[in-house]
Amino acid sequence: MSNQSFVHGHSAHCESGVMSLMMQHHGLPLSEAMVFGLSGGLMFAYLPFVKLGGLPLIAYRSMPRAIIKGLQKNIGIKMKMETFSNPEQGTKALDGLLAQGEIVGAQTSVFWLPYFPEEMRFHFNAHNLIVYGKEGDEYLISDPVFEAPVRCATKALQKARFVKGVMAPKGLLYYPLQVPATLNYAVVIPKVVKKNAKAMLKTPVPIAGIRGIRALARSIGKLEKKESRYAKLFLGHIVRMQEEIGTGGAGFRFIYASFLQEAGRLIGNPLLAEASEMMTVVGDQWREFALMLAKAIRSKKNQAIDFSVLQAKLESVAEAEASVYRKLLNGKLD
Repeated sequence: MSNQSFVHGHSAHCESGVMSLMMQHHGLPLSEAMVFGLSGGLMFAYLPFVKLGGLPLIAYRSMPRAIIKGLQKNIGIKMKMETFSNPEQGTKALDGLLAQGEIVGAQTSVFWLPYFPEEMRFHFNAHNLIVYGKEGDEYLISDPVFEAPVRCATKALQKARFVKGVMAPKGLLYYPLQVPATLNYAVVIPKVVKKNAKAMLKTPVPIAGIRGIRALARSIGKLEKKESRYAKLFLGHIVRMQEEIGTGGAGFRFIYASFLQEAGRLIGNPLLAEASEMMTVVGDQWREFALMLAKAIRSKKNQAIDFSVLQAKLESVAEAEASVYRKLLNGKLD
């Protein structure tokens, strides 16, 4: 059994990719960039009290499931989201939905998905994919980070859906109950853009938004007083969180730049096109920052790392990104 009308698509990021494919399948043609932008998915958080391998969590987008929930709230779709107390119950529910011809989103752990090459597997429990059918003991899967559909054995997918740990999926399944035929972009886009810009620029939380980027910059400056091995681990962790996990910091800025460009065309607003160009430059600066960190990590033992230079670079990235949000908040969008 499979949904013959479903069309797989490749995307930069799993959650926005899944929601884009779902919306398209249900008649609302939203690109991945539009899904990401309209959900208000762009964010930054530096969480020193949440540890990944003993190092602080650094997030460049809203938390897992926030794109799904943000899209629901901002454009008026209705989603069914369900978790399960035991694996067998979750598998039975998935099979039942597939039998009804539904395409179903699922949260999984990358590490336990056998179609991922071994070198790409890591313990990340918030990877999203679409299950669109089942043949024998294999699920037909549209994983948006792969260029073509893949297959996964029943037991393997069950394991990936019910893994324990940070952001445990708990067998999460989701699918739309109601999708609008059209959107009033002239109303929706300005509202969502300003809300996201305000969240990044004016958050009262000192470890979120632009304030969070500056807090991370200060932490880098303090690494000079830390043990050398820890300092290099910390810098390497920033690079990994930024460039290797999902689309990372720069990648999300490029996706948002694409959203602003597309949004500008849809509502005929040149300010959004200007902000898009600025955000693309910000993405480039994040990449430059990552390259500086990588070079510092590879420096010889007797060569001291200039943490003040790294701190200054990140502070300049924060200012460049803040200028985009100021433009969006102060300009005329509607």
